This record gives sequence, C-alpha cells and structure tokens, in this order.
Amino acid sequence: MKYRKLGNTNENISAIGLGCMGMSFAYGKSYENENIATLHKALDLGINFWDTADMYGNGANEELLSKVLVPNREKVFIATKFGFRFRDGISRPSNANETYFDGSPQWIKIAVEDSLKRLKIDTIDLYYAHRVDPTIPIEETVGAMAELVKEGKVKYLGLSEASAESIKKANAIHPIAALQSEYSLLTRNVETDILPTLNDLGISLVPYSPLSRGLVTNKLDLSKLDSSDFRNFIPRNNGEALQNNQNLVSEFAAFANKKGATPAQLAIAWVLAQGENIIPIPGTRKASRLEENAGSVDLELNTSDLENISKILEKYPNVGDRYSEDAMKLVNN
Repeated sequence: MKYRKLGNTNENISAIGLGCMGMSFAYGKSYENENIATLHKALDLGINFWDTADMYGNGANEELLSKVLVPNREKVFIATKFGFRFRDGISRPSNANETYFDGSPQWIKIAVEDSLKRLKIDTIDLYYAHRVDPTIPIEETVGAMAELVKEGKVKYLGLSEASAESIKKANAIHPIAALQSEYSLLTRNVETDILPTLNDLGISLVPYSPLSRGLVTNKLDLSKLDSSDFRNFIPRNNGEALQNNQNLVSEFAAFANKKGATPAQLAIAWVLAQGENIIPIPGTRKASRLEENAGSVDLELNTSDLENISKILEKYPNVGDRYSEDAMKLVNN
C-alpha cells in the first residue's frame, strides 16, 4: 500500500481508504461475518483509513467497526461523521424522507459522545460535519467541533459536501484537514472551485463513491438489487441516463482491459491521478473487492491514458444526477 499525507497534518494514511457504509446501510442485506473479514483484510493490505458515520444503520456501522477497531486501535485512522438524524430514531433506507440535518452545537456535544461510545474509543481521528446546516452559520458548527479538539475527543476536523465559501469560513475558525465529497468519473463538480480552494488551503479531498456506487465497474446489475437498495432511486441509474452510462462504462471497461486492469482499478487510479492531496474511500463488503481496489494504487496513468479517458467521458456526457432533488439541496452549501 502507498500512503498520502492528510491535509496540513503529519498523518500519513493509506492512499485509498475503506468506505464502510454499505456494511450496515443503504445497499440492502449484508452479513456480519463477511464484513468482519473485509475489515481484517483491510488491515492485512495496509488500508488504515476507515470511514463511517453515526447515521449508517443508526449507529450500527460504528458498533460493527468497533469489533475490529478496538483490538487494532493503533493500526487504524478512524473517521466518522455527525449531523443526519432520524426523525423517530429508527434507521430507514436512505431514500426515505425520514431524516433531517442538525449541525447545532447542542447536537454536536451529544453526537460525539454517542459515536465514541459505539466505537469504544477515547478519541476520533477525523470528525466530519456530514453536511453544512443551511440554518446555522458554519462558524458556529465548526466552533463547537473545535471545542471537541480541545477536549481531546477529536484529533482533526472535516467537512462533507461543503461549498468553497463554507470551506474558507470554516478553515478560518479551525484548520480543516479534509473535505469529503463525491468525486468520480461521473461526478466532477468539485473541479470548478472546490478543488482549487482545497489546494490553496492545503486541505485533502476524500472522495466517496469513486466507483459511482458500482456503476463504473461494468458489473452492476440493477435488476438484482434488493428492493431497499439506495441505488434503485438514483436518477443516473434510470431512464436515458442509464442507457448513456451503460454505454460509457462498457467503453471504459474495454480501455481498462487494454491497460491490464479492471474497470474499478482504473476508475480509482483516475481519481488518485487528479492530485496528491486526494484520498478516495471506495466502499465494499467483500474482501476480494477490497483486494482488487487496493491494486489501483500501483496503476500508473500517463498523459495519453488520461486523454483517452477524457474522450470517453466527452462522448457520453448525459450521466444524470447522483442524488434526488431533495438530497441535492444539502450539497454544496
């Protein structure tokens, strides 16, 4: 495994992390034994950057990770997030309109204690605001998060899906180590002003869904997904966008084959090639897929490779939206 520096910190973490959401949330039924095996495989591969959130399974994901995290605490750089709350306290599929966002200082104090308890640790390495609360100044949210650093409950702070303006305001209150936002071959909005802002401020970009939730692997069979699977409801997986994307990923897979790589490896390698401050966190529940993803860090892309990939993307521009209209309201605030 190769390693990259996290923002302006002295932390060196694996060049790709492990997104753990799907082990407990959004992607249908999963199996604990398989998830535990995948977490151990991550340790074997040197993937020490694990990502979770308190909303994933309404805390279940943090509890799952604790079973491997606690006995291997020094080997794992753990990130979790706060802010999304279930209105009745019951976890539901992520397409359900049963959540709201709370970035208040009052909730932050409660949320961090709950996460520490579920993770069974004393300090969270990287603590993200899962979104920017449109009803509360970002300065208030980050100010409350900064108090957690002073108290030793959190080492570093992060934001998720924040605008360039919010990033600047937040960083002026307390150093922001990372921004977590969706970034992939099909989702590139961060390139306009967000990524340049991160570069200027020395903040890492942590892309989630670098495989577009499995779409760019050219192996995703939407007809076989569980009825509760979040991917059933993504606009880009339906209608004209789906046909466009199936053609895109088919051509992309053919190019990956010429490179002697899988589409997943090439897609992650493309994200890695966009900057040394980028640390993607592809998610998986299977140890075999994790091992495949890990191979991406050794795949070198030259200028010609990047130009060929750009031509494929330009050929199929109608990729569709990544979230529903309501969910997009909490993006880029």
